Amino acid sequence: MMSHVTWKCFGKHRQKGSAVIEAALLMPWICFLFVGILDSGFYTYAAMATQNAVRAIAIQNANAGATLSAIGICQAAKNELGFLPNVVGMGNCASTQASVSNTTPIWVCAGTLTSTSASVCGLPSTACADCALDAAATSVQAVVTYQSIPLIPIPGILPVQLQLTRIAEARILQ
Repeated sequence: MMSHVTWKCFGKHRQKGSAVIEAALLMPWICFLFVGILDSGFYTYAAMATQNAVRAIAIQNANAGATLSAIGICQAAKNELGFLPNVVGMGNCASTQASVSNTTPIWVCAGTLTSTSASVCGLPSTACADCALDAAATSVQAVVTYQSIPLIPIPGILPVQLQLTRIAEARILQ
């Protein structure tokens, strides 16, 4: 009888140790998933903030009759992108799209589209959206490029950094 009780206790101790080993073997996968979710969440927030920034610039510039200054355009973008880590405390926006980096992560451009204009900010574009309906229509096109902070890459899925470019257009009502 006594040997039977001893054997039962020995079996329980082996089961407790196997749970620790299983957790240790799964820990790299749990960490990998956590990093992927964290990076994906940051990139998603950055994409939404960039889209909001370009929309705000287009609407503000359309309301101002396409007379918003370059400083006002940059400030509007910084207001929308203000909670992103590399935008806090940033000075001016980048002067060209090629110079977007971690130190100056935002490039902003806005210009007027008419029935004859074909490009704003060097991006290929057709004439304004409402020109087919109204030859005198004028709209404002805004372009924002944002360079994210370096995060932990997941090979084949998420890069180290993400550069987002968003375009928005708003009609100037006359």
